[in-house]
Amino acid sequence: MAEKYLENDESIGYQKIDHFNPELVTKISTHYKQIINLVGEDSEREGLLKTPERAAKAIQFLTNGYDQDPEKILRSALFTDEYRQMVLIKDIEIYSMCEHHLLPFFGKAHIAYIPDGKIVGLSKIPRVVDAFARRLQVQERLTTEIRDCIQNTLNPLGVAVVIEAKHLCMLMRGIQKQNSVATTSAFTGEFEHEKTRAEFFRLISAKLS
Repeated sequence: MAEKYLENDESIGYQKIDHFNPELVTKISTHYKQIINLVGEDSEREGLLKTPERAAKAIQFLTNGYDQDPEKILRSALFTDEYRQMVLIKDIEIYSMCEHHLLPFFGKAHIAYIPDGKIVGLSKIPRVVDAFARRLQVQERLTTEIRDCIQNTLNPLGVAVVIEAKHLCMLMRGIQKQNSVATTSAFTGEFEHEKTRAEFFRLISAKLS
């Protein structure tokens, strides 16, 4: 289980609280140090002395979704309500790690559901996105995991999820196409009907004044 760690830096006047497992940091740091040396650098060089530890803490933060239960997050703020229209949260920022190259992909998610007697606190949906995104992922699976979690927990009349993301494995290596954006979508229930799906796409494309 992750422990709470308080990092104090009075010289720049802030306190930062991170959650990580110190034993795991030590183990991961050892491997990062080996990698640094294997690529031809000197891990004992001044600028790299603390890099293995920093990288170990970073990878723990970027994969802390494994310690979270997305369905539990939703269940913590479920409310009975008769609202039966679309609930949409768009432009949710996503940062995740591609499981094929361990490089980031990032972008936005647009998520909607149509309640059937239950609504959820709006802040919980972005938290669910983070819980799944902060794991080793592929965009396709991330999209369906978010959809299935909302559908299974709220049992709404329908769920829609669209993710648009840029992948550094495409931008920095491989095909190296700088403007490539991957779009994935997943739907259930009412959103499988063309009219409802069209309204969803119209709303996520609309710009509010």
